[in-house]
Amino acid sequence: MKKASIWIIIAGILWGIMGIFVRKLETYGFTSIQIASMRLIGGAVIFLLVTALFDREKLRIHLRDLKLFFGMGVCSILLFTICYFTTISMASLSVAAILLYTEPVMVMLMSLVLFKEKLTGRKCAALVLAFGGCVLVTGIGGAVQVSAPALFTGLLSAFGYGLYSIFGTYALKKYHPLTATTYAFLCGGIGALFVCWPLDIVKKIGVSEKPVMTVGLILMMAFFTAVLPYLFYTIGLSATRASSAAIMASVEPVVATIAGFLVFHEVLTPASVTGVLLVLGAIVVLNYNPKKTTCNA
Repeated sequence: MKKASIWIIIAGILWGIMGIFVRKLETYGFTSIQIASMRLIGGAVIFLLVTALFDREKLRIHLRDLKLFFGMGVCSILLFTICYFTTISMASLSVAAILLYTEPVMVMLMSLVLFKEKLTGRKCAALVLAFGGCVLVTGIGGAVQVSAPALFTGLLSAFGYGLYSIFGTYALKKYHPLTATTYAFLCGGIGALFVCWPLDIVKKIGVSEKPVMTVGLILMMAFFTAVLPYLFYTIGLSATRASSAAIMASVEPVVATIAGFLVFHEVLTPASVTGVLLVLGAIVVLNYNPKKTTCNA
């Protein structure tokens, strides 16, 4: 397996544990949008501090390229997060998750047009396995009804999610992954300030039993589910085609399901186990090469 694939899979694993932090912060009265915004703003602060302290040269960019980082941070990270949580408020979590994971399809279609990627049989097979696995993991059934607004925001969340791979591919032609990710989070973090009611967040932190621990939990969430995974994904994306990266990141709902079973004692059904195996199978299909040469997926 290529190193790039390993970075992307690790990113998906870290994204998959986000629910652990979300459930804890919800007990403090934070809304889903506030939690998502704190994750993004905290990530921006961490990225800026680390880059400024250890490699200030990575902060040099051309102003004309800000549109790429705006696309990664606002049009992708912020947009998909807001739309995803909005979908959850109008439909079930499983429906929101399935609509979100139409993202590899969107990335593959956009990559065909923008990057002239080839539509290979192996890539199509991996896509089918990954999407089928996500369906089984989330436990969605055939009788589920989805309203038009929920369908719209759900598909918009997938589109926003996929834009990170698209804008990121362009940005990585000019910049180091650390530079691209830092500015993506700076743009996204600034955008988040306009939707999260920051004064209300400060108030909720102040009235919590242990404010310092609450801030620490927020920073841990930002570091482990935003800073590290987005940096790893961007590093992997720099050496992997966007469509393949999107499919491999589908390991996220698998990890979320396993985390729910281990941490919250949620039921692990035969269907979800099958879904886990299908997603893992998709990753194997993308990376397997009997000749042991570089994978062309």
